[in-house]
Amino acid sequence: MFVQVIQGQVTDAGQAHAALDRWVEELAPNAPGWLGTTAGVTDDGRFIALARFESADAARQNSNQPAQDAWWREFSALLSGEATFHDSDDVVADLVGEPDSAGFVQVMQGQGSDPDRARELMSQDSGEWAEFRQDVIGSVVAQYGDGEYTMAMYFTSEAEAREGEKKEVPPELKAQMDELDALSTGTPTFFDLNQPWLYSRR
Repeated sequence: MFVQVIQGQVTDAGQAHAALDRWVEELAPNAPGWLGTTAGVTDDGRFIALARFESADAARQNSNQPAQDAWWREFSALLSGEATFHDSDDVVADLVGEPDSAGFVQVMQGQGSDPDRARELMSQDSGEWAEFRQDVIGSVVAQYGDGEYTMAMYFTSEAEAREGEKKEVPPELKAQMDELDALSTGTPTFFDLNQPWLYSRR
């Protein structure tokens, strides 16, 4: 899987949402290898999207289409400033449910000192985590650059996610979580998408 992360500040969340709806309706049927998109705008107007493709080549083919270029020019006019892009074919998806059913998505961006070890830790004990946090539908992590990453966590609802955060973590899972925290460099940035825009190829 290949993921392109797109982010920027929007002036009107409603217009941005309508533009993505139009992309899915009009352009997605002819978008090579497009699998789906998770997007949204935070309460303070920060837009972020994770567009999933079968491969980097498929994403490149899509970007080169005239219709895509025209749509992007219109969409970028809704941004106050330039958009930022991160491309990744180092993607880990851990899905225990249907992400498009999520009522709340939290996107976290940060940097780690050992991406390989982080990937190994995230692949462990998925069954135990699913049992412990039944509010979590799944996650998609894209790693790029020098240990940088963007992770989307899909939850049944924000209320259930906040309740889940308060639960005491079992010792074996806490050890895994503590090691992941120790690998983190700097302070992660969070994007809380209270009304996520979730799309998949039909």
